[in-house]
Amino acid sequence: MIKNYFKIAWRNLVKNKKSSLINIGGLSIGMAVAMLIGLWIWDELNFDKYHKNYDRVAQVFQHQTWNGEVGTGPAIPMPLGEELRTSYGSNFKYLAMASWEGEHILTLGDKHINTGGMYIEKDGPKILSLKMVAGTLDGLSGLNSILISAATAKSLFGTDNAMGKNIKIDSKLDVTITGVYEDLPFNTSMREVNFIAPWDLYITTEEWFKRAATQWGNNSFQLYAEIGDNTSFEKVNRNIINAKFDKLPEEEKKYKARIFLHPMKDWRLRSSFKGGFNVGGQIQYVKMIALIGVFVLLLACINFMNLSTARSERRAKEVGIRKTVGSHRGQLVAQFLSEAVLVALIAFIFSLLLTQLCLPWFNEVSDKKMSVLWGSPVFWMIGIAFSVITGIIAGSYPALYLSSFNAIKVLKGSFKTGRFSALPRKILVVIQFSVSIALIIGTIIVYQQIQHTKNRPVGYNREGLLMINMQTPEFYGKHDILEHELKKINVITEIAETNSPLNAVWSNTSGFNWEGKDPNLDDDFATIWVSQDYGKTVGMTMVQGRDFSKDFPGDTASLIINEAALKFMNLKDPVGKQVTWNGGNTKLTIVGVAKDMIMSSPYEPVKQAVYLMNPNNVNWILLKLNPSKSISESLAGIESVFKKIIPSAPFKYEFIDKAYASKFDDEVRVGKLAGFFTILAIIISCLGLFGLASFVAEQRTKEIGIRKIVGASVFNLWKLLSKDFIFLVSLSCLIAMPLGYYFLNKWLQNYQYKIAISWWVFAAAFAGAIIITLLTVSFQAIKAALANPVKSLRTE
Repeated sequence: MIKNYFKIAWRNLVKNKKSSLINIGGLSIGMAVAMLIGLWIWDELNFDKYHKNYDRVAQVFQHQTWNGEVGTGPAIPMPLGEELRTSYGSNFKYLAMASWEGEHILTLGDKHINTGGMYIEKDGPKILSLKMVAGTLDGLSGLNSILISAATAKSLFGTDNAMGKNIKIDSKLDVTITGVYEDLPFNTSMREVNFIAPWDLYITTEEWFKRAATQWGNNSFQLYAEIGDNTSFEKVNRNIINAKFDKLPEEEKKYKARIFLHPMKDWRLRSSFKGGFNVGGQIQYVKMIALIGVFVLLLACINFMNLSTARSERRAKEVGIRKTVGSHRGQLVAQFLSEAVLVALIAFIFSLLLTQLCLPWFNEVSDKKMSVLWGSPVFWMIGIAFSVITGIIAGSYPALYLSSFNAIKVLKGSFKTGRFSALPRKILVVIQFSVSIALIIGTIIVYQQIQHTKNRPVGYNREGLLMINMQTPEFYGKHDILEHELKKINVITEIAETNSPLNAVWSNTSGFNWEGKDPNLDDDFATIWVSQDYGKTVGMTMVQGRDFSKDFPGDTASLIINEAALKFMNLKDPVGKQVTWNGGNTKLTIVGVAKDMIMSSPYEPVKQAVYLMNPNNVNWILLKLNPSKSISESLAGIESVFKKIIPSAPFKYEFIDKAYASKFDDEVRVGKLAGFFTILAIIISCLGLFGLASFVAEQRTKEIGIRKIVGASVFNLWKLLSKDFIFLVSLSCLIAMPLGYYFLNKWLQNYQYKIAISWWVFAAAFAGAIIITLLTVSFQAIKAALANPVKSLRTE
């Protein structure tokens, strides 16, 4: 019987080629979208699951309160590691202090490679459950040991054995390779970590690290933990909440430091905090994209329902005969569902092809490395089950509708579908276009928000500005010679040094005092250490006073503040005012007020900042390219100078405008995905509209012929056939617009620097929907209007 069902289903598909193509095409696109989104969601939900103890590993975070606002982050003081180990050790299996991940230079003889790495305590590899290719997880026991990834080993040694070989880190630390671990997969938080070196070695590299070992207020480090087997994150959090607070001097307890564990399972999807509470993060995008996928597949199913029920009169006689010869309604339902499942299975085959074609682009846009799991039996089982379920959903309404026909009325010829028989189809069309229009509105708003923030004044000139990380000791003390050599070949106009990259703030400091300061005010400033000519190099705009200058040798005791700091300090006529620091031991004079520069999130207000001149406390070189020379010529000249003066370091640079653009990566990625899926949703909706228009035109062939004979023009006939669809789409707009406004306005509340939703967005979406509808429907309407009425009536 099942074989007979599918045989009849195949014959019906072949017989009704146009509607079959529309159904299969729409379902293929819908299923391909669902498949792409399914792969993306699977990858997101499995982020960091490579690590064996994924569900018991965490990073230590802290909440702190400043002027009534709670800030949350992973930066913690060095003594906290030892305190948790000695006073709360029963809560943990492993604890490991760590540096921040960053780029370093590994050197083997004359070979230098730039790669990501970090320093961590000896139990770090166990917490991360690294898979060792050579050596063991205890490889960091020695002071001068190092573990490297398999890819790094290949880069340095090719096919030779790396174990026991000596290399240098940043041209200053000699280490011996004691282990090689398997490359971390792309969907892990630490995928850029290609080497791990001992924490004890790290704290010997800087004098201030030794002082930080007893400083509870110096939040400059990271701490990772694996909790014990017989406890939970909730229990541990209750125990350690005051681990830092209890150790702080009385004057610092006002910041209300609270320690807690942020689980690895939440690193990717739930890492946003507001007011001391976790408010989600990337998970909102996962939910949004998943919802879009469901909607797009729903649109494809609606197409199937609409076209199947629209052609109900053609199947009515078949239903009547089948019922007369003894078919039960259940058998008829099974017949029509088998047709829907067959369509879905064929669509599944085409959707695999579409998915494979789109996957490279999709990976690039979504920053993934996903692939179709062709060799996985589970994938095929899920795919086929998904197709069958889709077919059942798409075919359920047509099957129940067609199987309900009265056999006697059908065979007598008195069967009529009824004046309200088209109502369900109209409702489904309204749902279709409501979803499509909401997606159009959403795509426009997301694009507007991104552009609005991108166009926000940054406070400096990004054009032709690049930065270079000072990774080795050879960089330091070379400012003057670099300036001389680079200006001699005329490739730059300015050079300066700073402690933070221009697209981030690496240092925040408190302890400043000034005349008129509110005693209850907790000061906290972004602190930028710079060399002379910093302002000239980046194009800083001075609002009041002056920039640091070589003409003023005493500028090491000077201070520049930004506009946000001026407002925060509530100063009037600030130039010339004195500020004390470090308990009054350091006296600084404000010499200028600079325009706010966006260095952190472009979606947030600029933080109050101070600029201090200290050429000895810098980590980055900033270069302003000569605009009269081509970029390629300038870069070639700069590289030759750097290779001559600093031969131990690979020449690596980053343009500021590119670094700034990377701050929008998540929003741009979501915008592109939403736009792509919106286009596919519109295509699916238009396919359904095209099919319905074709059916309506065919159904009204006799009416059109008669109207033409009595003098109706082509325009009148086009209007007749189009007006119903225009009405339905207009109704969709009325539904989609308030819903779109509500949800998008809610989404925009996540940003402090945001757009106001304009009326023209809805007008543009409405106009676009009407134009798309007219273009889709007009082809069939005009074709029917131009048909020969004599032929139409004779055929009838």
